[in-house]
Order: sequence, then structure tokens, then C-alpha cells
Amino acid sequence: MSRRSEPVTVTTAREQVGSVDDATWQLPEGEVHELRPRRTKYCICIPVLNEGDRIRSQLRAMRQLDVPADIIIADGASDDGSMDEAFLRDQGVTTLLIKRGPGGQSAQLRMGFAYALRQGYEGVVQIDGNNKDGVEAITRFLEALESGIDYTQGNRFMAGGRETNTPVVRLWAIRLIHAPLVSLAARRRLHDTTNGFRAYSRRYLLHPRVQPFRDVFMTYELNWYLSARASQVGLAVTEIPVTRSYPRLGAVPTKISPVRGSLRMLWGVVLLLTGKLHPPAQRSGGPRA
Repeated sequence: MSRRSEPVTVTTAREQVGSVDDATWQLPEGEVHELRPRRTKYCICIPVLNEGDRIRSQLRAMRQLDVPADIIIADGASDDGSMDEAFLRDQGVTTLLIKRGPGGQSAQLRMGFAYALRQGYEGVVQIDGNNKDGVEAITRFLEALESGIDYTQGNRFMAGGRETNTPVVRLWAIRLIHAPLVSLAARRRLHDTTNGFRAYSRRYLLHPRVQPFRDVFMTYELNWYLSARASQVGLAVTEIPVTRSYPRLGAVPTKISPVRGSLRMLWGVVLLLTGKLHPPAQRSGGPRA
């Protein structure tokens, strides 16, 4: 095992596999804990923050499925004991990244995607770490990547998908506000745009008109941006059926607060629609740049 406490911008010799031009990438300070060697063509990136038993149950389920992809956890500095390295190693986790710099989930994702690209992975499946998603769909995301799809969005609402106990306010906010607005920016219909179960090709993440490794992405903006940008730049996009289940009783497992978090999400969509999230050289054209 290799354990490093340093900015994740530092590159080791093994990270030169599939070398990338990363001199301008803006990434948070963090730690890299490599628990086992890379084994697969694709990887799974799981952003987490104090998910407790939820992430532990999810990792156990993924272990039982023997998913043919390495697991990279992008942790926001959890302090609940859920990121115990012995447990992670037992569940087959390849690398634990711990963000120490500023930012929320988008900063964690930038850290995870950058690590994956430097390691030479050909694509990344993103899945939340709160055990709401049916992990059996991971193989379908891998199949989409293998077939040449650049952006694959999980869709609980399409035929073959399933949603269980979704809070009513959230359900209608997705269908009546968020998905239509992100679809407008993407210039194609998308149906489940708040769903963090998706996949990105290496080509997409390294596309010169995408440039996801920028500090403008701090909270949830990177999710909305990557939902729309693939079709904006002419890359292959698809949706696949997934299951997303909320607990019938108890607190909703989410980091998005009802008021402040929802307003932040909406502001991120406004930035997307006005082209403010595009790379600087392409912002003058608004969302069509």
C-alpha cells in the first residue's frame, strides 16, 4: 500500500500511464491512500462524506457482485469511522482519496476524476455513496462505456428503471424544474438530471471544450455541467434504467438541505444555462458555445 499526504496534483511514476496534460488542472489539496494495485480498464468513483453504515452496506453489495471495475473513493474528510482502511481493503477498494482543501462534492469529484485519468482508466462510473442506488446497474454503465458512449445518465423514470419512496417535493422538482432546464442547456431531453449514477468516458473528461478541472466547480455544479456538456460538444450520450430507493421511514439520505441546498442547486443550473460554467475562452457564446 502507498500512503501519501500531499496535493493530489502530484504525479507518481505509475500515474504516468496514459499521460495527460494536467499542468492547468485546479484540484483540492488531499491525501492519496493506495490500498491495492490497479486491475481494470474502468473505475468507479464514489464521493462520500460521513455516510456511515450506508457506504459500508453499499461496498458490501458491490463486493458480492464482484463488479469488474476498480473502486476509488473520493472522501470529503469523513470523521465517522466509515473510511477505515482495513474495512475498505476487505471490500476490494483500490484507492481512498481524502480531500483536505475547500469545496464540496464537485471538488471531491475533480480529485477523483483527475486521479483516475492519471492512472490511465478509460472511463469512470460515478455513484453516490449513500446506498440509494441499485449497484447491479454498474455493469450496464460499463457496457455503455465499452460501446463508445461518452456520457451515460442513469434514469429511474424510464422503462426498466424504478424509483421508490422518492420525496414528493423532490420528485416534482426533478421532473418540472431541474430536468427541463438542464435539458434546455444540453439541447436534448434528459430525464433524471439530479441522479448521481452516471458514467463518463476518458475522451469526455479530457475534451478541450469541457475542462472539468476548474475551481468554478465546488458544490454540485460539476454534476449539472457534465450532464449537459457532452451533447453540447457533440459527444455520444445515452440514458439507461437504474433503481433509486429512499428509506420509507427516517431521515432522507442526502447532503442537499431543503432550502439552502436547493437554492444552490438552482443557481448552478442558472450558471449552466448562461454559459458561465464553460471554459473561459468559450463563454461568450453562452450555452451553445
